Amino acid sequence: MLQERTIRIIGIDPGLRRTGWGVVETVGNSLRFVASGTVTSDAKMDLASRLRQLYDGLSAVIHHHQPDEAAVEQTFVNKDAVATLKLGQARGIALLVPALAGLPVAEYAPNAVKKAVIGVGHGEKAQIHMMVKVLMPRATFDGDDAADALAIAICHTHHRQSAQARAAFAGL
Repeated sequence: MLQERTIRIIGIDPGLRRTGWGVVETVGNSLRFVASGTVTSDAKMDLASRLRQLYDGLSAVIHHHQPDEAAVEQTFVNKDAVATLKLGQARGIALLVPALAGLPVAEYAPNAVKKAVIGVGHGEKAQIHMMVKVLMPRATFDGDDAADALAIAICHTHHRQSAQARAAFAGL
């Protein structure tokens, strides 16, 4: 019998002020917390410098933790077009860094992340944080962004497993 391979996944919750990241490992149906944190940018700096701070911070995280795959939350559009555009630029960094590291990058809508973690597509941050702790009791996170990033990584573990099951079934 073949032994299943451990897959290390980084979840990224993009933001211009704070970009959360969370790394998990999955083997079959098991899930293990590895690390989480937040990359921040200095609000007093110009936009290009702030994006560079996010790029450098995420690059260091990926270099240190060596994930196999990445998952990034899709941006929601809000009423402030300027804020939405800046968030989109931060999200571009969140997609670019793992892609440059050669990782496959999946994207998930916020409702898909919530459904994967708490069972429904709508929920409060407190519910997500509680379920992250239930699923990974050893998980620690320094704030909402890191907890959300772990939820994104968890969402990816569920979706990648179902994609593998569909592929295996199709091969029968």
